[in-house]
Amino acid sequence: MPILTWLLQQHVPNLPIQSRWADLRMLPKPPRELCTKIQESVHLFPCNLLFIHRDAEKASLDDRLNEIRQAVSEACIDTEISDFICVVPIRMTEAWLLFDVDAIRQAAGNPNGTLPLQIPRLSDVESLPNPKKILHKALRTATEYGTHRRKRFEVKKAVQRVPKCIEDFSPLRTLSAFTALEEEVLRIVESQNWNN
Repeated sequence: MPILTWLLQQHVPNLPIQSRWADLRMLPKPPRELCTKIQESVHLFPCNLLFIHRDAEKASLDDRLNEIRQAVSEACIDTEISDFICVVPIRMTEAWLLFDVDAIRQAAGNPNGTLPLQIPRLSDVESLPNPKKILHKALRTATEYGTHRRKRFEVKKAVQRVPKCIEDFSPLRTLSAFTALEEEVLRIVESQNWNN
């Protein structure tokens, strides 16, 4: 959410933005199919703009985009869908969090840490086989805890804190998937005339 909110604020700074994540896991019977997830999200969290996220992982970008568009098309049969944007990072979203060492240290609870985190170059993150594993290792290392405390460290919670510790996501503009996302945001902003 912080990445998407930042992007919107870059292009419509005067528009009030209220971002919400449609967390459907708490429903008595959480939907499994993407089409149904979209329908439930729009029903429970009405919006002007819907971001639909799917990591590319082993699929191609085009395959994921087609999957999302097909699911939206199916969802539209029973539900009115507002504008939507596909969010498809190459591999995993965690790759987009590997550029800010200070944010990783802060999310790990040790902002003044000094151990090297062995973060890959930003230009390489879209080709990493498992960015989630690299981010988890970096967060554990950043704690500078001993072996036993490091094993108990709640790395999944720390991952959620990383984007909240980043103020400027502009370095991601060098990545193809992020550039595609920003272009989609610009297209919607212009088509909705939100800049005026």
